[in-house]
Amino acid sequence: MKKTFTDTTLSLFDTDPDTVSPQPVDEATVAADMRSLEKNLERWNYEYYVLDAPSVPDSEYDKAFRQLSELEKKYPHLKSKASPTERVGGAARSDLVKITHAVPMLSIHTETDFEAEGAKAFDERVRKGLQLAENDPDVQYDVELKFDGLAMNLRYENGVLVSAATRGDGLVGEDVTANVKTIRTIPLQLPDDVPPVLEVRGEVIMHKADFERLNDEQRLEGLKPFVNPRNAAAGCLRQLDPKVTAKRKLSFYAYGLGEVSRVIATTHSGILDKLESWGFPVAKERRVVYGWKALAQFHDWVKEIRPTLPFEIDGVVYKVNQIAQQNELGFISREPRWACAHKYPPEEALTVLEDIDVQVGRTGKLTPVARLKPVFVGGVTVSNATLHNEDFIAELGLKIGDTVVVRRAGDVIPEIVRVLPERRKGTERDFVMPQRCPVCGSETFRDEEEKDTRCTGGLFCPAQRRESLVHFASRLALNIDGLGEKVIDQLLEADLIRTPADLYRLTEDKLLSLERFGKKSAANLLQALQKSKETTLARFIYALGIRHVGESTARDLASHFRSLQSIREADAPSLLAVNDVGDVIAQSIIHFFEEPHNGNVIDELIELGVHWPTPEAVAQNAAVSGKTFVLTGTLPSMSREEAKALLLAQGAKVASSVSKKTDYVVAGSEAGSKLEKAQALGVTVIDQAQMLELLKGE
Repeated sequence: MKKTFTDTTLSLFDTDPDTVSPQPVDEATVAADMRSLEKNLERWNYEYYVLDAPSVPDSEYDKAFRQLSELEKKYPHLKSKASPTERVGGAARSDLVKITHAVPMLSIHTETDFEAEGAKAFDERVRKGLQLAENDPDVQYDVELKFDGLAMNLRYENGVLVSAATRGDGLVGEDVTANVKTIRTIPLQLPDDVPPVLEVRGEVIMHKADFERLNDEQRLEGLKPFVNPRNAAAGCLRQLDPKVTAKRKLSFYAYGLGEVSRVIATTHSGILDKLESWGFPVAKERRVVYGWKALAQFHDWVKEIRPTLPFEIDGVVYKVNQIAQQNELGFISREPRWACAHKYPPEEALTVLEDIDVQVGRTGKLTPVARLKPVFVGGVTVSNATLHNEDFIAELGLKIGDTVVVRRAGDVIPEIVRVLPERRKGTERDFVMPQRCPVCGSETFRDEEEKDTRCTGGLFCPAQRRESLVHFASRLALNIDGLGEKVIDQLLEADLIRTPADLYRLTEDKLLSLERFGKKSAANLLQALQKSKETTLARFIYALGIRHVGESTARDLASHFRSLQSIREADAPSLLAVNDVGDVIAQSIIHFFEEPHNGNVIDELIELGVHWPTPEAVAQNAAVSGKTFVLTGTLPSMSREEAKALLLAQGAKVASSVSKKTDYVVAGSEAGSKLEKAQALGVTVIDQAQMLELLKGE
């Protein structure tokens, strides 16, 4: 079972929190630090086991627990009778019925050396406990996964499930029988050959896919998402209404026994085999191996496949396989001598948020990035983490200077998952999203639909330069033949262009300076650039790359206003009068044209010769105006682009997919799925000739 907690800085460990000071100041100081550790460990136990809301990560809890254990060994006379080292978990919740375990649910020792030495250390302790000589055979082990879930004890009497209880404090747990019965992987009745009393122990978990689905539902309902699958599973299991638990898919994997009225096997692997034959899920990633080298190999193998597992784990578990040897080894304090957990590098760790920088993406989105005090987490040293947007920062309650929990699972980009406000010193400060782009100085605006802050200098901003140029030259925009992404990259690298206007300042000499450019290719590109100067207002508007303004909206704007200047000067009410233009699109257009940098580039393009005829007023043809058409297949005497232009000229709408809102599907030869969907939906299907008749008003 994973523990996720931590919080405290002790006077004895100021220089190195992983080691105990060999020369404490005095016993009073030692005792005070021990009481402080005890207090914090108890609080974190309560947060983790009772509230299902851990405030700190595993590594921090383990560190504090290790510090207290070392002090208790060194100063046994100062050890408290109520020390957390004598406990297993947290107290049972007060609002749930308590169940006393017939056999205590103990924790197991954790090996924090993430390499092979951790396996070797465990094997050495086992061999010493069994009094084996160096030349004696290797010990046989059962090796399994260390699930990240909620430990559960299932009690069966005469083959019928009578109760289910959480670990609690190891002695007393919570009765969650009604909720457990909703977990479909747990058998409610067992075969006739089971012992009269059988307690099966295992882990209740939530698979990654089910966790993501649950959090999607939480967000849709405006609720706070769960931090991780373990917390989600615990929260679901402790619902007072079993109907809620039933809706949230949980799973169970067996890993051992509690009380049992007769022996069912002489090895641990035999016990798991028997449980599996009785219908209990058992993780298939388990082995019977010999010696510490095989333990280490299993640890490495699981590490490799870990990202592909459908559930979260944070290590593997080693168990002496022979029950007789387990009995010989026995227990020490709160844990068995015959088992241990061998963890992987922590995926969560504590660090300090030193500052927040703002990066500008290629689409103009401003993304705050956390600059962290470097910390080792998930097998790498992390110094940066994405903060998504200012809403994310607000939800976290994050301030610059805060102590934070950083998570990195697998190859996932590191992220801050929670803040520890109790560690604030009063010097922390709020983060404010910049009102001007940190790259180009253009004004920023907040996109309320996507909850992002964006730079308005799309045609000017260096961060957006490549994206804006590629879009400007694309087929549906200025359609500059031969100006693909590779050529644009060459031009940018040579610093020959910065804005779209610079394209029309290119010369043969400049192009010939580029690698793989000859006189012919240079001439072809210059010719294509010259040709692109003659365009349409709709294409030019689309080429500007205004956020949310696609081909259709650009065409509607051109038809409605009929001049670029009118669009540049339009206010919100005027823009809202255009077909399919809502508040978000209107504000995006206004912000774009209000930015002087964009206006300068547009003026330069016009001065360099980019021009278009005044759009003709859209002809009103009652037969097609306002109707939605979809074109599919090969038409007999025109391209689909030509047919589209004819329809648009008379006020029709041309969509790319068929829906119930489609009025006509124009089908040519070799029409495919669009025709089939139209027929299924009962949409009117016509050919080219019938379309032309409609356009004539016939």
